[in-house]
Amino acid sequence: MTHPRGAAGGGRRGERPGRRVARSVAPRGPYGGDPQPPATPFGATRRFLRALPPLIIVGGVVFDLSTPPAYTAAPLFSAAPLVAAPFFSRLTTLLTGLAAILASVGLHAYNETLSDVPSLTETLTVVTVSALAMLINLVVRRSGERLASARVIAEAAQRAVLPMPAERIAGLQCAARYEAAQADAFIGGDLFAVQDSPHGVRLVVGDVRGKGMDAVEAVAVVIGAFREAAEQEATLEGVAQRLERALTREGARREGLDAFEGFTTAVLAEVPREGGVVRVVNRGHPPPLLLYGDGRLETVEPTEAALPLGMGELSVWPDRADERPYPPGATLLFYTDGLSEARDAYGVFYDPAARLAGAVFPGPEELLDALVDDVRRHTGGGSTDDMALLAVSRPTAGAPERRRTMPVVPPGPAG
Repeated sequence: MTHPRGAAGGGRRGERPGRRVARSVAPRGPYGGDPQPPATPFGATRRFLRALPPLIIVGGVVFDLSTPPAYTAAPLFSAAPLVAAPFFSRLTTLLTGLAAILASVGLHAYNETLSDVPSLTETLTVVTVSALAMLINLVVRRSGERLASARVIAEAAQRAVLPMPAERIAGLQCAARYEAAQADAFIGGDLFAVQDSPHGVRLVVGDVRGKGMDAVEAVAVVIGAFREAAEQEATLEGVAQRLERALTREGARREGLDAFEGFTTAVLAEVPREGGVVRVVNRGHPPPLLLYGDGRLETVEPTEAALPLGMGELSVWPDRADERPYPPGATLLFYTDGLSEARDAYGVFYDPAARLAGAVFPGPEELLDALVDDVRRHTGGGSTDDMALLAVSRPTAGAPERRRTMPVVPPGPAG
């Protein structure tokens, strides 16, 4: 990886005098100007597919004209509409089939074999295959419409079950991401929620055990219980206990293994209205990170380990919130184990604390953008688990609403 050079010796070549640039001093320099992977040439592939049906027909005509009459180009004329059917519109598929039929008839007329039985059979074959191509095109189009409808419904379900927080809540800047491991999936067992309450801004980030619809149902239970408890409970510990009871009720109605082993790892936080501190209750979840404005980073480890939500009956100690300073310019990063357990090609886990140490970001959106890009580079673009991220920043006095003033890390030195 490319590492940003230090400021000693006059700074980076080409750097403007007096410009403060965010630098990463992490050992591996995750944001140190790594070259982006080359873009996949989807444009060239699309152009090739568009040109393929007419090329097949032209190739069939050339083949037929350059070979003895015993050889026929009927298979190529039949292939052209079949190639067009799954990729093009109904009109294009129809025109491709007509072109193939006309090419077949024209060649037989040119060879004066139009009335021969083999020629009639070849032409009938091209007509039949063209009709089948139209049917295939219709099926593909309807399947695409159903898939598009399912995607719209999935997006609506995500917004209903897992709504994105507002960019600014009670003076705090917020940003969230949900990266599903499964292609075309929108929501799974990871969750986040932010709520402004009479007791301050309260939030939760969690990971439900299991997959599928049972996990989504548990997510809805946790978020619904959290929003109610955040308004009513006087303490963060009380909110955690409300979630515990809600999951216990949810587990009682389930059958099989989930009735006994259903649980949710979660971290709850509270930023009081008087400001300056953050209170955290961690129930078996990866600890959040506290990034200061000068690049320092702390891991908010709990003073006492606790079991996940839904397993409270196995513990004998009450929840206790840990309190940490939360000064202006600092950002809290909450995440699920889809981030910390992301592996590269050699099986090495992603370490967010090491990767982010020393890095400075203009705001929570930029932090999550850079983090998601870095995880994709680390894993090679693939992941085996969902990943939920939530960043909450306390802006400094007089800071603008959004600060997009400079890149996170300057580009590498020329030459």
